[in-house]
Order: sequence, then C-alpha cells, then structure tokens
Amino acid sequence: MKVSKLRSGQEVIIRLGKIADAEAFIAFVHRVSGETDNLSFGPQELTVTPDEQKENIKRCLETHNQLFLIAEVDGRIVGNLTFRGGIRSRTQHVGEFGISVLKEFWGSGVGRLLLESLLEWAKQSKVIRKINLKVRSDNDSAIRLYKKLGFKELGTLTREFLIGDTFYDCLYMGIEID
Repeated sequence: MKVSKLRSGQEVIIRLGKIADAEAFIAFVHRVSGETDNLSFGPQELTVTPDEQKENIKRCLETHNQLFLIAEVDGRIVGNLTFRGGIRSRTQHVGEFGISVLKEFWGSGVGRLLLESLLEWAKQSKVIRKINLKVRSDNDSAIRLYKKLGFKELGTLTREFLIGDTFYDCLYMGIEID
C-alpha cells in the first residue's frame, strides 16, 4: 500500500485490489466507461457479475505475474490498473496492462501513481521483464505520461478501435524491465 498526495492536496491510496472490492469495482467500471472513448470497452459493455469479478480478483492475487491495483480517495475507487503476464513459460515475463481513472481525477497524478506502482512491482517481481500497452494515437496526455516513465513507441496498430462509424489507430508501446 502506498499513500500519496495528489496535486489537489487530497490523499490517495494505491493498493492491491481485494475480493471485497468486487461490487465497488464493477460500479467504478460502469461509471468510467461512460466518461471516455479511450478505453477498449464502452458503457455497460462489462457484464461481469460480482461473483465472477471476485473470482477474477482472486485469480489475479494468486498468480505471480498478474497485478490488480486500486486507487482510492476517501474510501472511493477513483482509478484502477490491471496487468496480466503471459500464461506459458516462454511468455510469462511479458504482459500488458489496462488503466482507467475517473474523469474528475484526470491530470491529478492518479494515473502516474498507478503506473509507478506497476513499474516498481515489475522490478521487484524477478519475473516481469517487459510491459506493453496499447493507447489511442490521439490520446496525447496518456502518451506523454507513458513516454515520461520510459515507455517507447513500438508501432502503430491501424483501425484498432471502431467508435460509431469512425476508426482510430493505436500506438503500441513498451518498456523493458532490467
């Protein structure tokens, strides 16, 4: 668990998710998915039940190359980061993450704190050697943050998102952990 101050002066806790977070996490995802088109899913597309989410969290906590982080302000989930490494021996050292932050906390430092916690965990894990991500190519603020933390552009995935009738490209980015 890590306690930090946001730019606003509010205290944020970055911690491992717990099975008891399942229902609050589902509510968080439903809210955040309606606030942005930068996620890989839209409003109400996450149809996991509380019991399924509890099982997802349990599995993540028990797996050596997975991480489920929660950012909490005043007891409320305001951000999340989920990392999953490969399931086979040849790919267990590399994985991809997804991150989301409530719109009211954009630019507050929550995203950076979640990412720094991921990088710290990866370095200590002795397993994770590379972290990848996909980000919409027009999400300039996220791309700037990833680059500040050492991620490099690896390529462009064309037409990766389709929102309405419009296609969006994604940048594929990664960082080596050594």
